[in-house]
Amino acid sequence: PEWMTVDDLMRYVRFFYPRWDQTKADDLLAQFDLPRQRKLKHLSRGMRMKAALASSLAFHPDLLILDEPFSGLDPLVRDEFVEGLVDSAGETAMLISSHDLAEIESFATHAGFLDQGRLRFSESLTDLSDRFREVQVTVDQVAPPSSGWPSHWLGVQTSPSVVRFVDSAFDADRMRQDVEGLFGPSARLDVSAMSLRAIFIALARQARRAA
Repeated sequence: PEWMTVDDLMRYVRFFYPRWDQTKADDLLAQFDLPRQRKLKHLSRGMRMKAALASSLAFHPDLLILDEPFSGLDPLVRDEFVEGLVDSAGETAMLISSHDLAEIESFATHAGFLDQGRLRFSESLTDLSDRFREVQVTVDQVAPPSSGWPSHWLGVQTSPSVVRFVDSAFDADRMRQDVEGLFGPSARLDVSAMSLRAIFIALARQARRAA
């Protein structure tokens, strides 16, 4: 209700939650630097988001669901918002739907990829980052294999002397064996780690090609 002040909002919602913690509520308002006597309609979008988050965390929820929470927030407000989430992560499970993958990567523990309403995978960020690599192979002459590229090589691109792809099941020893089997021992191999955004783009493009 935009006619309420920040304090009005906190007093209003506290009666819905038996586990409301007024000390935590006060700490969150101070942490987010929220003007307690200002009406919600006079707050910026970022400040309103922080007020909503404070009212949601003050009762120690078991689960917090956020849909695109970072949209339209300036960098400082984003940092403060994320800090508030991280501070409560020990007691609250958080499910966040977002296209802001760089922000998610900074604090999320697990990620899932939804494509056309289907969950393609769900795993820890550690496992995900371990199994994806951008790979470039430099050879004297590229000759595509008659049986096709390995199935875990995504988005293979070739030029006369270079092959680029994303390995979605990276294993250093197997990679070297695959490359030498296809291109010979003289092939030069360059492997790079990938950000969550780069992994998402690779998977989205692969899903589009398969559609």
